[in-house]
Order: sequence, then C-alpha cells, then structure tokens
Amino acid sequence: MNKIIIAIDSFKGSLSSAAIADAVEKGLRKVYPQTEIIKIPIADGGEGTVEALVEATKGRFMQVEVHNPLMQPVKATYGILGNSATAVIEMAAASGLTLIPQQKGQVMHTTTYGTGELIRHAIQQGCKEFVIGIGGSATNDAGMGMLNALGFRFLNAEGEEVEHTGSGLLEVASIDTTGQLPELKRCRFHILTDVTNPFCGPEGAACIFAPQKGATAEQVQLLDQGLQRIATLFAPMYGRPIHNMAGTGAGGGIAGGCLVLLNAAIEPGIEVIKQQLHFEQQIEEADLILTGEGKVDSQTLQGKVVSGVLQSAQKRQIPVIVLTGNGSDAPLEQLHSMGMTALFSIHSAPISLEKALNSNYTRTQLSSVSAQIGRILKINATIEKKFV
Repeated sequence: MNKIIIAIDSFKGSLSSAAIADAVEKGLRKVYPQTEIIKIPIADGGEGTVEALVEATKGRFMQVEVHNPLMQPVKATYGILGNSATAVIEMAAASGLTLIPQQKGQVMHTTTYGTGELIRHAIQQGCKEFVIGIGGSATNDAGMGMLNALGFRFLNAEGEEVEHTGSGLLEVASIDTTGQLPELKRCRFHILTDVTNPFCGPEGAACIFAPQKGATAEQVQLLDQGLQRIATLFAPMYGRPIHNMAGTGAGGGIAGGCLVLLNAAIEPGIEVIKQQLHFEQQIEEADLILTGEGKVDSQTLQGKVVSGVLQSAQKRQIPVIVLTGNGSDAPLEQLHSMGMTALFSIHSAPISLEKALNSNYTRTQLSSVSAQIGRILKINATIEKKFV
C-alpha cells in the first residue's frame, strides 16, 4: 500500500470525523508504518458538517449570541473555512429542534431568525460564499425569520410586518426587498439537503415534516396553506412556480425561501462538501479508501457520505472498505454494485447503546478493527504475489 485515504463521517453522539480518522490511522500504522495516509474529515450537510469542513481546511470556529427558534438568546457556532471567504453554517445551531422544549403545536411559533443572524455575522467577517446545512430544524416558516434578519420584510394586507413564524405565513400579502443587506448581491449560497420534498402539498414541508416538530393535524393543514400562500408570492419573483420544485420543502421551507430571495442553489450536501475539500484531487492514485458512518442502511444510498465516496472511488476503480457502528440493515448488494469492497462493524459482541456511544470505546474499536483490516490486506498482497 502506497496511499490510503480515510474519509469517514462522524459517528453521531460519539466521535467527530477527525477523531475517527485519527483512531483508524492508529490501527493502520501498526501494519503499514510507512504508508502515506491522508485523513479527510468529511460530512454530508448534517450534524458535524461545520466541524469537518473547518478541520479539513484549517479554518476557524466563530461563536455568536443569536436567537433560538423561540427568540430566546442562545450561543451558536459556525465556521469560516481556511480561505477566509466561505462560511459553513448548520441551521440546527441556531434554529434546531434540540434548542427548545418539545411542546405540541410549538412549530406554529418558531422562527429561523437566528440562522439569519449567523449569516449576517459571517457577512460582516467578509464571507461571500455560504454552505448551509438545513437538517434538524424546529421551524416551518419558509425562511421568513432568516430573511428578516437579512433585511427582508414580510407584510400583511395593511402593510404591517407579520410574525416571522409558521402562523405568520397565513397573513403574508407582500414581500419588501428594498431593505435587504446590500452585500447579499455579492454572496453565493449553497443549501445542503438530502431530501427532495417540494415546497407544499401532500409531500411538502408541512405535511411531511411538521408532525415531527409537534404540529397537530389541523396545524399541518394551516401551515401548508401558509406555504401555498407565500409560494404564490414567490412565483413572480422567481419567474416560475416553486410549489412542486424538488428540495424546496427542506428545512421547513427555508430552502425555497433561499432559492427565491437569495438566488441559492439547492444541492446534495455530500457533493458540495467534496467540492469544497477538493476530494477528487486528494484521492488521485490512492490504493484504498476507508469510509463509513455511524449507521449504514437504506438511507446511506440517498446522498450520505458513504454513497458519495463510493461514487468518486468507482470512477477511479479504487477499492473502498466501509466501517460502521451498525450495519445490520446495510443494503449490501446495492453497496457492492456501487463499488464497495467490504463492510466491517466495529463491534465484536452485542453491547448496550450507552457503551456503543462511549467515545473511548469507539476509538479503541476503530483502531482494533483497522489494524485487523490492515493485516488482511497485507496477507492478501502476499498471496497475490505468490500465485501470480
């Protein structure tokens, strides 16, 4: 082995992508002490995206006091990449479901204002490009709160500002763009998502995701009506209807709001992140790639890290080994058809969830399994030489 790539997603609740790469390298070094090993912290737009991109590009973290979904003060962290011009933001840091108590019906009164505050702060730091992961939100406001923090005004029929929440959608009659931050004209926005739901309707933001955020059946219908209403206002601004556009329903409709008013691109998270990390160039002439994620199942095929890595590796016919904490539901045949060589679980025996999430245990198991993989690879190379 001359060159090995380690590009593994974080194991949620246990270890970051960078920490996993360190543990895997430790195991491999027991067998391949001189081999070039390149560690690439990676994510797909979900939890861990900020950390992975900042670590990989030697950027910096920024902590800012903003407002949570109920407009209460909260400290949120975002990242500025090593080029000093790109901000990476996880919507959940300011507008996430875990930031507020879970109460039935609360989604009618939550806002994305805090996410807009993070964007505004990054603009003040000189950022012109934005990578925004929009998973885990507590909101269904079509991004009104975020956009209000950036200077947009949403008005009712009397010309008064509406509440920038799900309930406020039902009153919006016009959108005033004259007060938007002038810097926005020079900014580019990449909205990262792995869902394809439209803005509204039976498969839209409200009907599919609002119940997970505590909406009652009646509230789901009201929220969908509100999204239908603002989508009608968005249509002439965008040049065509967005009601049924794939991906616009992500993040409680914030993807649609960003598309129309920020000229954002809605993109698969892993593809944007690979581009930011120059992933294709880094894996050139690699002999092996180790990738993985906490759980490998059918969702892995839908734009997660493993599928994105396999896609890049298959172009170059690079073998890929997948490491996971839970592969019991792994779609092995599909993964093999995508170029996966083998999948290994890091657990050697049944264990409790508490132990499985213990960072020290995970670190030890990753190193141990990686060393065993290294030994298999080494003996396989010896056997090939013997019989060729």
